[in-house]
Amino acid sequence: MSNTYHQVYIQAVFAVKYRDAVIEKEWKSELLSVIGNLINETGCKTIIVNGTEDHVHCFLGLKPTVSISELMKIVKGRSSKYINDHNLTKSRFEWQEGYGVFSYSQSHIDSVYKYIENQEKHHKTQNFKDEYLSFLDKFKITFEEKYVFKNLI
Repeated sequence: MSNTYHQVYIQAVFAVKYRDAVIEKEWKSELLSVIGNLINETGCKTIIVNGTEDHVHCFLGLKPTVSISELMKIVKGRSSKYINDHNLTKSRFEWQEGYGVFSYSQSHIDSVYKYIENQEKHHKTQNFKDEYLSFLDKFKITFEEKYVFKNLI
């Protein structure tokens, strides 16, 4: 479309079902690359994808013709298929239902990038659940905690 310009930055965060710590160091970078490529295939622009053994953060430029829900359906669905097709986990892999998406301005790109880049270090002092709840609080998102996470098994 001519004369259509956009600059929409979002961070998407999603967890392994039950927050199981199953993303192993041996194949984590491969998974993160797969997720980044899936984002790019939608026409969105991957800035950084990183995470730990139980969750992933994706920072990207959103293409306005791509809905967030469709993007997340593609990323989560195809990445779990990739994990299962390659038998990377001992049992069937699933992402937890739902996700968090947070928007940022141009001036926040560097700080969000560094935050996501340093996930391993960050999670030595804060678990994923507390991190996620702090995002919901920071962005003033109303929620009921019982609906945020499925109970750990």
